Amino acid sequence: MSAGFTEDDMRRALGLDIPAAPVQPEVEPAPAKTTPIPKKAPAPAKAQSPVPKKRSGPVLRVTMRVTKVFDGEETQFVHDSKDLSRFNAEQEAKKALAKAGFKYFELESIVSVD
Repeated sequence: MSAGFTEDDMRRALGLDIPAAPVQPEVEPAPAKTTPIPKKAPAPAKAQSPVPKKRSGPVLRVTMRVTKVFDGEETQFVHDSKDLSRFNAEQEAKKALAKAGFKYFELESIVSVD
């Protein structure tokens, strides 16, 4: 059952055995007795645009119409769940509703958002 690979070969194949560059202490050379060389000004740093957050995976979005009192004013409640089970996502949304103080709800949709 042996393929002839050693552990080091497998680590190298998986990219886990990347040798780190050796760290050498910086040694400043003694100043020369010739004319000094002018140093270059550092280049201005480029402005970086903010990177939007990426989701780590698929999300189920649960949308409900909720009220605090029976036949009261309805508002739309949206809950994003990282769980892939529709049932568990709905249960998470109901817990979030109770925490927010809503008592009555009607499920509108559960859709997958990538």
